[in-house]
Amino acid sequence: MKLLKIEPLTKEAFAAFGQVIETQGSDHFTINNGSTERYNRLADVELARPDDKAIISIFRANRLEYPLEIKMLERHPQGSQAFVPMQRQRFLIVVAPPAESPDPSEIRAFISNGNQGVNYATGVWHHPILALENSSDYLIVDRSGEGNNCDEHFFGNEEISTLDGREYLNN
Repeated sequence: MKLLKIEPLTKEAFAAFGQVIETQGSDHFTINNGSTERYNRLADVELARPDDKAIISIFRANRLEYPLEIKMLERHPQGSQAFVPMQRQRFLIVVAPPAESPDPSEIRAFISNGNQGVNYATGVWHHPILALENSSDYLIVDRSGEGNNCDEHFFGNEEISTLDGREYLNN
């Protein structure tokens, strides 16, 4: 069983999987008579079909037990999916590059500093929300439209990775 190394979430390290949504190091300009800084287009919403809609939802997640066996990943083949923590809580991110099925040797793990969200590009394999606190709220931007937009892949026992996030838990 492979133990995943948890990396800090940076724009450069995450670029193969989508975009990091954060103000740190991002260009901005002043609006509203000088009272507001606008950090524009931090991520692109990807939609597969002309009739698709970009939607905004809130997901409330609870913490899982760690160490966690990564037994499955999911992907959204018809659009991107963004997760932005609403209470500045840190969370873990597990991803694999787009492919017909995820390659266990290419799985990577990241931790958000709580001021960062992520936008998974179309087709990127990822684990469902990995909250580090109970009742963690996330603003979600994703696709609504015709057709299935969620594929799941379950790993065989010999392909399962372990994520030990205990050092990041808020008790």
